[in-house]
Amino acid sequence: MIEQDTVKLLRECDAGVKMGIESIEDVLGHVRSHTMERQLTECKQAHAALGSELQTLLDRYHDAGKNPPALASAMSEMMTNLKLAVNETDATIASVMTDGCNMGVKSLNRYLNQYKAADEVSKDIAKRLINLEAKLAVDLRAYL
Repeated sequence: MIEQDTVKLLRECDAGVKMGIESIEDVLGHVRSHTMERQLTECKQAHAALGSELQTLLDRYHDAGKNPPALASAMSEMMTNLKLAVNETDATIASVMTDGCNMGVKSLNRYLNQYKAADEVSKDIAKRLINLEAKLAVDLRAYL
């Protein structure tokens, strides 16, 4: 049970990291504030570093990881583009990204609770990813 829950939690974290990176990439070209751009870039780099850690752990379990659901990725990109087409401002970007961060925090906490038997290393990665998402949401409040 421990190994099964560990792999499942790692997969969900992998999908979350990939979704976070995709979302940041979707908005970076539209950001006007240099500070916001730096915050998003640093967050993207932190996601990538966690992604590397996740891949190492997934490799130990001979697991390929998980991509975000295609529909979720497509819908996220479509909604982001639609909102930016209507109002291309840093406030819009902050709003879109905050919503995404909040969904990520919610989902990851649900998986953390669902896969209670996961090992402490995978739980730690999930918690660090949750903290990354929560911190970005807080940082972006200044632009709302």
